Amino acid sequence: MDVSAAPSVSAPHAAHERFVTSPGPPRDVRSLVADSWGRCATGDVRPDGSRLPPLRKTSGDLEACRRTHPLAVVLPLFRELLGTGAADDGHLFAVGDADGTLLWVEGDSATLRRAERMHFVEGALWSERTAGTNAPGTALELGKFVQIVTGEHYSAAAHAWSCAAAPVRDPSTGRVLGVVDLSGGATIATPPALAAVRAAALAAEAELARTPFPPAALLGPDGHETDGVVRIRALGRDGVRLEYDGRVRDLSPRHSEIVLALALTGRGMTGDRLAVHLSEREIPPSTLRAELTRLRAALGPELLGSRPYMLLRPVRTDYDEVSALLAEGRVGEALARYPGPLLPRSEAPVVVEHRRALEQQLRGAVLAGRDPGLLRRWVGAEWGADDVPAWAALARTLPGGSPQRAAAAARARDLETAVSTQARRHAAVLQRRPS
Repeated sequence: MDVSAAPSVSAPHAAHERFVTSPGPPRDVRSLVADSWGRCATGDVRPDGSRLPPLRKTSGDLEACRRTHPLAVVLPLFRELLGTGAADDGHLFAVGDADGTLLWVEGDSATLRRAERMHFVEGALWSERTAGTNAPGTALELGKFVQIVTGEHYSAAAHAWSCAAAPVRDPSTGRVLGVVDLSGGATIATPPALAAVRAAALAAEAELARTPFPPAALLGPDGHETDGVVRIRALGRDGVRLEYDGRVRDLSPRHSEIVLALALTGRGMTGDRLAVHLSEREIPPSTLRAELTRLRAALGPELLGSRPYMLLRPVRTDYDEVSALLAEGRVGEALARYPGPLLPRSEAPVVVEHRRALEQQLRGAVLAGRDPGLLRRWVGAEWGADDVPAWAALARTLPGGSPQRAAAAARARDLETAVSTQARRHAAVLQRRPS
């Protein structure tokens, strides 16, 4: 059974009542819902529905966000696929950004008025952290399609509703851009409703692949138009360089890790989640808040948002540029755009994970291509100078009897000998240690 699909609507209310009134883990609900309730129980959401999701954006802020948001270009598609039947069937469709803020909410007028009573309106923040278990917020939290029916909602304010939602990703990078949702009554608590939302998200991603969103022009400090994009340079550098609105700003190592974590994950994060991405050791919440306060003071509130923490502008990283070139098979261009590993001195788990992934993809593509020019560039770089398989691959691609082939083969043998010698010495040291 697909764990994202919902059960019948009759059972969850009793399970919610038991969870609220009795100590212990949730019982008699899907694991997806139980896990979500567990996360909500440690936050600020009240299960009795007395604390509604906050209205995060004013009308002016909302309009500016809509103009620059990548999903604006596929809004007509969502209206065609989901909105046409909304007024007739008495339900709503909504489109939110990557942190769960609802940008568009449309559908049946009477249902819209009912939704207002629980703050399911444009500009409201429906992340799981602020609204409890709900389809758009939980879909963003898990990065997959989700259906939530009646009493499965953590907040009792939403117990009369059912919803189905799916994240929408950038087809070139895989980063989550936002979420599309259907909300209403019993008709939304069905497999066809979930299938419709999934199909709409996939159709939107296909459309985005054909017609990338052109960011709206913004005014930089010199009064000239900019594209509003924040460009992040982090490959081969010990600190992130930000380029935006005609400015260039170099960040400290810790601020670099924070900005890169937000950029690479592509969605808003709580402080607890961000701390896990930044260190394997526990970071005191007060320490992280202080760092984020200093970073916001340096960047400005127009770039770094809070509750959740997120970058408020479209972002383009050199990491994503190299990844996109590799995905298209343009290995030579990818290698030319690769000045070195991602923040090579950083030990932040999110950086280490992405650094290794890109290195492995690029190295694998260079070795598999058997292009002597690319192999020379790889072993000629600092990060490839001691790569035994790369030197051996280079030797195999060069003409037999050539001095270059002999030199490459000799380098591979020398490196292999050095590695073997070091391994024997290490083993000997271990044997001499007392048990």
